[in-house]
Amino acid sequence: MVDKNKPQQEKRGGWLSRFAPGVRKIVSRRDTPDNLWVKDPDSGEMLYRSDLEASLWVTPSGRHMRIDAPTRLRATFDDGEYEAIDTPDVPEDPLKFSDGKPYKDRLNAARKAAGRKDTMAIGFGELDGVEAVVIVQDFTFMGGSLGMAAGEAFIAAARAAIARNVPLVCFTAAGGARMQEGALSLMQMARTTLAIQELKAAQLPFVVVLTDPTTGGVTASYAMLGDVHLAEPGALIGFAGPRVIEATIREKLPPGFQRAEYLQEKGMVDRVVARSDLPKVLGQILSILMGGKRRAA
Repeated sequence: MVDKNKPQQEKRGGWLSRFAPGVRKIVSRRDTPDNLWVKDPDSGEMLYRSDLEASLWVTPSGRHMRIDAPTRLRATFDDGEYEAIDTPDVPEDPLKFSDGKPYKDRLNAARKAAGRKDTMAIGFGELDGVEAVVIVQDFTFMGGSLGMAAGEAFIAAARAAIARNVPLVCFTAAGGARMQEGALSLMQMARTTLAIQELKAAQLPFVVVLTDPTTGGVTASYAMLGDVHLAEPGALIGFAGPRVIEATIREKLPPGFQRAEYLQEKGMVDRVVARSDLPKVLGQILSILMGGKRRAA
């Protein structure tokens, strides 16, 4: 039986236990970012994050890693300077959809992580001295999925280009249509196509840069309607995924199938361009297309 009148014995642990709290404060772990190092998906090598940022997220092995919309816009415009163009607001969760988690909750989580309303970001500035409107599709926001907000943003970008009498450049990256919006998301394929027709009527170029990955309804609409199609090295570009195609046709696909280099060889992509060279190449193309006020094909 324990005598409550006697002072309880100190916890055993030796003399060092009396100094432990102070020692812990002195040698406490420094605040180090969890993402200080990034693993190269090809070689498995650990890469210093600041080095990757300096190389525009292109690894030493040549892998063009996915980047978010703000990074893409800064890397594309001269000196990283551009005028941000607001994307329109759209009704949220019109179908009251839930796939085990309400769509509104998924949207809020994606917005909190990305710091913006949806997958599209629009900017206006100069590319190698040529003014243009650039719209970027960000795969980090719900897989770059095409929904009502993305469709409205694309239309806004096209009309901003027309109002400024400048070309439109679109960087695509998507897993397809946003299933939580059902048929409303599929309607954006037709609506964005009509926006491209407005550009053509204004005799303004529309240039597409296909990045990894560009698939589904995006490939079936505006991603393949450009006057010129560029692609980043190694980008996956297609409608259905390779595994689905193999299961359907019951045949093994050729090496490099649906990659940018393969599509260039087959004539679906005009040129594969390294990320660091894109601003200059885009500037040259836009300068040529705008020089004679060429009617879009």
